[in-house]
Amino acid sequence: MELTLLGTGAPSGLPRPDCPCAACAVALGPDARAATALLVDGALLLDLTPGAAFAAARAGHSLGQVRQVLLSHPHDGPAVEVPAGLPQPARVPDGRELALLTGHRVRAVAMDAPGTGYAVTGPDGQRLLYLPPGGAPAGLEENSGDGYDMVLADVVGRPDALAKLRAVGAVGPTTDVVAVHLDHDVPPGAELRRRLAAAGARAVPDGTTLTVGAFEDVPDVPRRTLVLGGARSGKSVEAERRLEAFADVLYVATGGTRDGDGEWAARVSAHRDRRPGSWRTTETCDLVPLLADDGPPLLVDCLSLWLTDAMDAVGAWDDAEWAGGGERALRERVRELTRAVRATRRTVVAVSNEVGSGIVPATASGRRYRDELGRLNAAFADECEQVVLVVAGQAVVLRG
Repeated sequence: MELTLLGTGAPSGLPRPDCPCAACAVALGPDARAATALLVDGALLLDLTPGAAFAAARAGHSLGQVRQVLLSHPHDGPAVEVPAGLPQPARVPDGRELALLTGHRVRAVAMDAPGTGYAVTGPDGQRLLYLPPGGAPAGLEENSGDGYDMVLADVVGRPDALAKLRAVGAVGPTTDVVAVHLDHDVPPGAELRRRLAAAGARAVPDGTTLTVGAFEDVPDVPRRTLVLGGARSGKSVEAERRLEAFADVLYVATGGTRDGDGEWAARVSAHRDRRPGSWRTTETCDLVPLLADDGPPLLVDCLSLWLTDAMDAVGAWDDAEWAGGGERALRERVRELTRAVRATRRTVVAVSNEVGSGIVPATASGRRYRDELGRLNAAFADECEQVVLVVAGQAVVLRG
């Protein structure tokens, strides 16, 4: 089954008309995108958008053999003149299946937002799923765990849609996930590629023709990632974003609770509110058993507080205790943690503060903490496939 992407952008395209934002300003050349529309085997057109006939011609195709035009968007799309010879656009009711004379079968998938998704099965059995902008499947039991060869979805706007599909086996390790309906939420180019790769997805330029079911170099989700950053740099948001496309995540909060501290409680509440509802949370600094167990991805936030707890336990704040064995005990705790990170089979995203670039602490205990955190970050980073530094909300890849 051959698929040509006549457009890959949001309904208003990218750049948006008259939008002054930075993302739209640099969305030029291959990063400029028309509204998403898909041509399947020259016979099925999913979404009729302005300029579809010209887009097909630029890609070396014609709409002359199209026998069915289906709409996915929540509305009937912009006012578009239907090119001569094309059938009138239609919409398949949710749950109904349409059989084409070309041998394609199209099933309408109900969404949790206005719009219609389409599961297309080709004459040779390849399976394609196309979701509308801003939508995720409302019910997945009908998939019975069968995997799709290719999924085209609003990965940036609705990463939870990908998480739902992964949870029921509809998206597997070999599924080619292609992001469409791309808008100005993420700067195009390297930043878009980086964010999509973290979700195991990719983007392609308008006019690209793909073969559904053919082997593609699907981006590998890094198994171990360390996200560094200063205070309010956006490091926790970056870490959470990396696992949004996975349904079953264990969030490991190392900060614990602080009775009577309203400001700390507000911070914890804000973190919880922005996490997907399917994630679970545990409050612990005992990371080694979690890393040793099999299970869903771990998000550890953060190593800085883990170190505070470890230094408390070995008496690191007292010079005599530190010199009398506390330093050796802390070194052993760090080695135990890094050995567990090296051996783990789980996907791990860990957050830590980068404090080495700040003001030199005025106290000996502050300088000791700064030094030990630098050592911990370096040791942990050595065991990670990807290390990212977040500065002013912008992620700089240091490794991977």
